[in-house]
Amino acid sequence: MMLAEISETLLTVVRNIADMLLYDAEAPMLFSSGLFWLLFIFFLPVYALLKKSKTKMVVFVVGFSLYFYYKSSGLFFLMLIGTSLVDWLLSHAIAKLERRGPRLAVMWLSVLVSLSILGYFKYANFFLWNWNQMVQGNFQPLDLILPVGISFYTFQSISYVVDVYKKRIAPTESWLDYLFFLSFFPALVAGPIVRADYFLPQIEENRRATKENIYGGLWLIIIGIVKKAIIADYIAQYNDLIFNDPSLYTGMQTLMGVLGYTMQIYCDFSGYSDMAIGLALIMGFHLGLNFDSPYQSRNLTEFWRRWHISLSSWLRDYVYIPLGGNRKGTVRTYVNNFLTMLIGGLWHGAAWKFVFWGAMHGVGLAIHKACKPWLDRIPDNWLVSFVSWAITFVYVSLLWVFFRAADFESSVLIIKNIFVGFDINQFPQFFEVRMVWCIMMLALIVMHFVPQSWTDACGRVFVKSPWIVKFLVFVAVVQLVIEFMTEEVVPFIYFQF
Repeated sequence: MMLAEISETLLTVVRNIADMLLYDAEAPMLFSSGLFWLLFIFFLPVYALLKKSKTKMVVFVVGFSLYFYYKSSGLFFLMLIGTSLVDWLLSHAIAKLERRGPRLAVMWLSVLVSLSILGYFKYANFFLWNWNQMVQGNFQPLDLILPVGISFYTFQSISYVVDVYKKRIAPTESWLDYLFFLSFFPALVAGPIVRADYFLPQIEENRRATKENIYGGLWLIIIGIVKKAIIADYIAQYNDLIFNDPSLYTGMQTLMGVLGYTMQIYCDFSGYSDMAIGLALIMGFHLGLNFDSPYQSRNLTEFWRRWHISLSSWLRDYVYIPLGGNRKGTVRTYVNNFLTMLIGGLWHGAAWKFVFWGAMHGVGLAIHKACKPWLDRIPDNWLVSFVSWAITFVYVSLLWVFFRAADFESSVLIIKNIFVGFDINQFPQFFEVRMVWCIMMLALIVMHFVPQSWTDACGRVFVKSPWIVKFLVFVAVVQLVIEFMTEEVVPFIYFQF
């Protein structure tokens, strides 16, 4: 009887482990989930042992990355494998061809294949719905599931093929090296968008992570967890109330929700980027900076040099410059800016609110460039800096409303509430009810405006500190996560893109 009970218990344990390791559409694996960190703890020592052999290391990391993508997006990992194989074969075809015409044709074939896959999953229903609106047909949406991270790895795929065509890089000799680049799990599902000319040499060099890399990566992971799992997830609870039903709230409450989302999306996405960059650094790879205190910006041009740097630089190099950049006159420069941001908005999502969001950023960039000769003549003192910052921050924050709200009508209602129903006298009552939220927002704003040199100094102190200090910092952060955690793991905002 005892043997039967033990066997039954063991079978139950095995089934539970199997269920945990299989894809669950209701619980995709995230950097902020316990399962990922459990797997990563087992991954690291094996990775360290295989690091001496580049081939073994590549095979192991590719296998782990594909499993990570399977846990995040199910069988779509097979599509990622297929995309990488097509890209790799066509990149070699481009390299072998000598005439410009055939090379260009093969390059566009690869780009169109990538864009067709992205377009089908992400934009098919959007275009069908708009067509239906024009012809007044009986629209039935396609039953499509958007593969996680497809927008990110598609842009990496396109940049690789274009760079091979322009002879900036040579195609990888091994398909596995290219698959490693495209599927590298720290950057796979939500960026940063890694460039082949920056990342592929690192695979070839196969450098071991230094002690500074490992502890510096751990520091970034801790910062990312604080931003995402503590700050973003907590302040999101109030923000969601405002955006889910804006008609129920006053102008002052609505303004707090808009400011909250402005900070939430920064903490959420930059927190993910910090974790991704930190994980890669522990493995000995550099992904580059993706956020640089964007809300310190004094104009939109500066904002896009600081916000989602990997995307804005990609749009600059593969959309804005090919369109002509600023080489074809003033009017064409403004048009190119507008079109680039329009594409950037559509990249974020298949909805008119994203198109409007991107278009208005394009308009803002054009206005700034048009006014720059006049602005350059204004004295650069603290008052001018403050006014410039305030205008930029307000503009960016109001546009985040269209990014977050359910639809255009809700966005207009939210903004109208702020300007029509605002009453500062309601703030003391709001602070009394939402004291922790307000304190967290204030702390976040202060931290965002701390000089970068101070932040870097904190990182260096952590790296050089004794192991017991690192352990205590880690334990403190885990305790804070437990204190502030919601009932379930909240997906990253950019997970949907």
